[in-house]
Amino acid sequence: MTILMTIVVILIIIIVGLLWYNVTIHKKIEAFNNLNQKIINLNVLQDFMTTIGEVSTVDEKIKRINEILIEKYDIKYSTIVVFNGAEYQIKASNVDSKHWDSLRRLQEVEIFKDSISTATPKYVTVNDDKERLPYQQMEFGRAKSAIFFPLYIDNVYIGYWIIESGVPHDFDNIDTTIFEVIRENIITVLKTTVHQKTLESIVRKDLFTGLYSAEYLYGEGKKLIDRHTMSTICMFRITNLEEINQKFCRELGNRVITEVAEFVKENISKEYIFVRYMGPRFVIAFSGVEINDVARFLNDIKQQIEELVIKLDDKNELEEENLEEETKSKKKTKSKKKLVMEASPKLNFVISTYYKGTGIEELLKRLEEYIDNASKDESEINNI
Repeated sequence: MTILMTIVVILIIIIVGLLWYNVTIHKKIEAFNNLNQKIINLNVLQDFMTTIGEVSTVDEKIKRINEILIEKYDIKYSTIVVFNGAEYQIKASNVDSKHWDSLRRLQEVEIFKDSISTATPKYVTVNDDKERLPYQQMEFGRAKSAIFFPLYIDNVYIGYWIIESGVPHDFDNIDTTIFEVIRENIITVLKTTVHQKTLESIVRKDLFTGLYSAEYLYGEGKKLIDRHTMSTICMFRITNLEEINQKFCRELGNRVITEVAEFVKENISKEYIFVRYMGPRFVIAFSGVEINDVARFLNDIKQQIEELVIKLDDKNELEEENLEEETKSKKKTKSKKKLVMEASPKLNFVISTYYKGTGIEELLKRLEEYIDNASKDESEINNI
């Protein structure tokens, strides 16, 4: 009997020990999974930040972010929709475009309105293949379950992110905390691109020269420049433009601007970016070219431009009174003369090296400050 009791006690101890061991292993596995998930989340966030730096336009950034989500988290379908102030636009999606019309109207679906107003995710699913999700109109086989995440920036609703699966109840036991983190990462990226999107939308072409405005350099232009590790940025100013406007007229000043711009445009490679920065200032981005080579080229360009004589015929004919000598009646007649105005532009150049990934706006600000404060008599190619 004593032996039997001893065996039972030993077995109980073993069972308790195994239970404790299993619990410990389970906690370690859980801790490992949590750590592994955190590592994945950090990697994804790192990929997000890398994308912001490497990809140029806002739309390209959002599309790349969506691709990262699909790849890292094994999501079947992922769609990001953003309100642009006028309408809802699908910024990124791996769903066939024939379904986009219904996906961009989810804010109108009754089941998602409460989710938007409370800023909470909404999970929807079907029980069998014969049913369809509330927002689906004509499609049946594509999605059988989905989670809708409203997106807010500083408490302002800006759109939504929706993930979908072709399996009913596929998200029943999923940890939505992970997706909440992803949503916050999406919002972070959208916040960082708001300013850039504004710049992209206000890029215009100058009326007189047909050149892009300065804002082009901060978006699409920077993408082209950053194809090279190092480039040379040049800013030049027509230093006597104000004098021409005052001494003659603004029309002649405008003619000087257009002819200088046209001359530069015809004499530089199409690979380089040439914009009208502001007023009498222009910027040329010599992508991938070293500063010494640019300086030699600009010396030639400067000399040729300053040799130009730009003329303007006055549209208003000047009238003078003359007495006709041939007649005794002393009748007054009017003879007409055209006033021809002409001027030669004077230019001041400043150049600097730009390195990929650095702030081009800070470099341009420095060039602008230098060239605006320089003497109007300065005529060298200055490197700062």
